[in-house]
Amino acid sequence: MRAYEQATNSHDPTRLEPLIASDAVYWFSDGSHRGRAAILSAIAETFATIRGEVYRISDLEWIAHGGDRAVCRYRFTWTGTIDGNPRSGSGRGTNVLVNNAGNWQMLHEHLSS
Repeated sequence: MRAYEQATNSHDPTRLEPLIASDAVYWFSDGSHRGRAAILSAIAETFATIRGEVYRISDLEWIAHGGDRAVCRYRFTWTGTIDGNPRSGSGRGTNVLVNNAGNWQMLHEHLSS
């Protein structure tokens, strides 16, 4: 999750690509996205909208963990600039991760305010 947070804060979707499973599904407050390409497109749109975004994960709890699956929940905050105005937000997240050939990847992410 820390690598995911750091990749998000790079504002470079190519850094997130290896951390997202090809068949992942993301649920955001503004819609659902299925498949890595659709998810990366939605994330790139967010990067273009929120300039200088800083995304932080806190209160991370691993609620299930096995050899090839893990589930966590957390709180998140973000700050940045939209249309030249400072903005911020916060919410809760739940992620399901899978271990694909030794690499942990997001299979599902659900973010809500």
